[in-house]
Amino acid sequence: RKFVKNRGFLVINEGAAEGIIIGGNLCTFNLLQGTAFMPSLQNAILFLEDDEMAKDYSAVEFDRNLQSVLHLPGSNGIRGIVIGRFQKASTMTPEKIIKIIKTKDELHNIPVIADLDFGHTTPHITFPIGGKARLLARGKVVQLKIIEH
Repeated sequence: RKFVKNRGFLVINEGAAEGIIIGGNLCTFNLLQGTAFMPSLQNAILFLEDDEMAKDYSAVEFDRNLQSVLHLPGSNGIRGIVIGRFQKASTMTPEKIIKIIKTKDELHNIPVIADLDFGHTTPHITFPIGGKARLLARGKVVQLKIIEH
């Protein structure tokens, strides 16, 4: 693995939220739709990331896969979204991710932050699926605290 320095968090939507941690690799997470293994989205903070497989189409695939989650029953229960950093080969940029999030009416009133160190980049944190997190995003201030695991 090659360590890539993180530029810092990107606040896309300001706000505060507390909820159950669910998520993972977005295209893999979407494979749970329609199965008994799909977790409830009620009071959820989604931790989402994606890999570089789509290359130049990474933004399109992330957009489509995110919209698919937002169309699920109970998606109005999503309290916040935390997005992991994208691999360089994905060609995802901060401008692209901001545009994707801002086009989602469902996300206008919840905090969304990006460029966190988890998923397919190095270094990365581990987060407890099913645990509880508290998220605060105001201006350049970001607080993400795991409060239950």
